[in-house]
Amino acid sequence: MKFNRVEITEEAAEIVEKLKQQHGDLIFHQSGGCCDGSSPMLLSKEDFYIDDNDIWLGEVTGIPFYMSHDQFEYWKHTHLTVDLTSGRGASFSLEIPLGKRFIIRSRLLKEEELTYLNK
Repeated sequence: MKFNRVEITEEAAEIVEKLKQQHGDLIFHQSGGCCDGSSPMLLSKEDFYIDDNDIWLGEVTGIPFYMSHDQFEYWKHTHLTVDLTSGRGASFSLEIPLGKRFIIRSRLLKEEELTYLNK
């Protein structure tokens, strides 16, 4: 059985699809605390440099989802779900002009997920 570390709600996925059409290739990066606190940011792939410090957690709607190594140390025991809420955030994420912002809902990984994902 394959387990995912990150997923997305249907409502959030609909916004992502619209933004893909407007902006082309995108990435998610889990913010480490600047601006909006710790929130997922959707960015144009060209506008964000991924390096060896960033960890790939998986894909949602075909978009890679990354987090910095230091941040991952705090989150490695959790399953993340990208969701959407109304309100204007303070980040550089592409959904902000729509009056929406992405948020993370999390839960602890189940024992079998933990074993599979944190080998």
